[in-house]
Amino acid sequence: MFKLFVILGLVAATWTASQGAKNEDVQILRYDNDNDGIGSYRFAFEQSDGNKREEQGDVINAGTDDESIVVKGSYSWVGPDGVTYTVTYVADDKGFQPTIEQGPGGSIPPGIVASLLG
Repeated sequence: MFKLFVILGLVAATWTASQGAKNEDVQILRYDNDNDGIGSYRFAFEQSDGNKREEQGDVINAGTDDESIVVKGSYSWVGPDGVTYTVTYVADDKGFQPTIEQGPGGSIPPGIVASLLG
């Protein structure tokens, strides 16, 4: 069992090092963060490699037994095929509800669709 953990650790370290070399020059182009301290928040960032993320969370039914938070957002990345993929989502009492889009020239890999839709 110990050998398995060592091998997995070496594989993870090798993969991480190779990813770090590719992303070494990635810059943060925009970063916004706002948190009211009582449950509602908003943040967004954009990187020079095309990755983007925006998210907003709001408390609903505050002070009641049905108090919860609704989260809405999206994230995008540029795939190895040069196509921009975007996932827009809502997470609330009905669960995580994603919508997947891709730019021209690409198709969403079935594994990604399956992992997002459960």
